[in-house]
Amino acid sequence: MIGTEGEARAYVAQKCDPAAMARLDRLVAALAEENERQNLVAKNSLPQVWLRHIADSAQLLEHAEAGDAPWLDLGSGAGFPGLVIAAMRPQAPVILVESRRRRIEWMERMIAELGLSGCRVEGRRLELVETFAAGVISARAFAPLERLLRLSARFSTSDTRWVLPKGRSAAQEVAELPESRRAMFHVEQSLTDAEAGIITGCGKWKGAK
Repeated sequence: MIGTEGEARAYVAQKCDPAAMARLDRLVAALAEENERQNLVAKNSLPQVWLRHIADSAQLLEHAEAGDAPWLDLGSGAGFPGLVIAAMRPQAPVILVESRRRRIEWMERMIAELGLSGCRVEGRRLELVETFAAGVISARAFAPLERLLRLSARFSTSDTRWVLPKGRSAAQEVAELPESRRAMFHVEQSLTDAEAGIITGCGKWKGAK
C-alpha cells in the first residue's frame, strides 16, 4: 500500500521515464494554480496530490497498458486518470470525454503545454461521441457501473480492457450486475486507498445476454 507523498512519487517514477515525471510535475503545479479559479479537485487533496490523484491514476497501468488502440477515459473532469496516463505514455492515443466547458478548456491547455500529441478531448456528452473501438476504457466517478457500461458498450470489443476505480462501492456494484454477465468483472485492491477497489475486466459488454 502506498501511504505517503514520497512513496507515491517513487511509485510513479518506476512506471515512466524522467521526461514523463517532468510533465507530471508541470501538471501538478498547474493544477494547484487552476484550482484557485475553478474547483477541479477538493482543495484538501492538494497536499497529497501525488497520492490522491497522480499515483491513484497511474496504478491503472497495473491492469491495462496503453497501446495502439485508443484509451477512452469517461468523464475526465480535471484529467484523472486520462491526462496522467497520457503524460506517462505520450505516444499512445488517449481520448478524454468531458462535457463541462471550463474543464474542457483546462485539459486542452494542459495537452498543449505538455506536448501530448496523442491525446485529445471529446468536448461533448458521451452519447454524442462517434463510436470507435477502444483498447481500454477507464472512468473515475463517472456514473454507477450498470449505467457506465450501458453508455460505453458500443466502444468495447472482445479485447477491450476495463479499469474503473470505484472506491468503497466496487464490490457491491459488480454484485448488482446481471448474474449472466457478472463474471466478466472482478475487483482489485487500490494501492492508494485501503478501502477502495478498482473494477477490472476484459471483453465486450453485451448487457444481460
